[in-house]
Amino acid sequence: MLRNEKNRVVEIGLNRIVPNPSQPRRIFNEQELRNLAQSIRVNGLIQPLVVRRIAGGYELVAGERRLRACRLVGMETVPCLVSDCSSDDSAVMAMTENLQRQNLDMFEEAEGIRKLIETWHVTQEEAAYRLGKSQSAVANKLRLLRLSDDERKKITAAGLTERHARALLRIEDDSKRRKALDVVIECGYNVRQTDDYVQKLLDKKNQGRQKQTLILKDVRIFFNTISHAVQTMKQSGIQAQTLKSETDEYFECIVRIPKKEAAGGRKPA
Repeated sequence: MLRNEKNRVVEIGLNRIVPNPSQPRRIFNEQELRNLAQSIRVNGLIQPLVVRRIAGGYELVAGERRLRACRLVGMETVPCLVSDCSSDDSAVMAMTENLQRQNLDMFEEAEGIRKLIETWHVTQEEAAYRLGKSQSAVANKLRLLRLSDDERKKITAAGLTERHARALLRIEDDSKRRKALDVVIECGYNVRQTDDYVQKLLDKKNQGRQKQTLILKDVRIFFNTISHAVQTMKQSGIQAQTLKSETDEYFECIVRIPKKEAAGGRKPA
C-alpha cells in the first residue's frame, strides 16, 4: 500500500477494484440495487468503500452492494478507504459485515459462518460469541449445509423458510429427503404441514422396522422350538442333527434324523 493512501479516503477507478472472493452473498436483489444506484446518482456515495491493495489493483473488503450500484450509475471512480489488512482479515470483515446485516439468505449465512470458523480456526461456541449469536443458533445454521446444492436451490426458489429446511433434515436418507422436498413444494405445505408430513414418513419407517423386528423374533422362536425338539430326540437316543443357514432371500433349517433310529431299529445300549 502506498504511504499516502493509509487511513485516507482516495478516489480509485472502478476498473481497478475486484470483488472480495470471501463475499458470502451470492444473490443480490436487483430492485434494491437500482434503488441504491438512484440514491447514489442523486446524493453521491456517502459511505466510501473499504479496499486493500493487491498486485495490479485493489480488492474490495466491504461494500459489495455499493460497488455494484456505482457500476449501475456508470461512475468511473469511487471514494475508498484503503486498509492494510491481510487476506484473512479481509475475509472476516466481508463476512461479518454481511452477517451483521441479517439479510443474507439462510444458506449464504450458513456458508459465511462456516468460512469464519475455518478462517478464525475456532469452535462453534467461540464463533457464536464473536458473532453475538447463541451456540444453538450457529449449530442449526451449520446443519443446513447438509442439504445438497440442488436441495438448497429448490428451497430458495420455492420461498421455503429455514424451519421448512430443518424439518426436512430430520430425514437422513438423501433420496427420500429429496422426494419429500418435492412433495412439500408441490403441495405448498406450510411449516406445520411439513413437520406433520415428515413425522408421518418417520413413523412409517419406524413401523417397518418394528414389523421386521417382530418377524425376526418369530423366526428365532421357531428355530428355538426346532432346536428343543432335536435336543429331546437326542436325549431319547436318536442322533438327530440340525443344519441352519441364511441367505439374502431366506432362512433355512434342515433336520436330519437317521432312518434306522427313527424306525425304531436302534439297538439298546
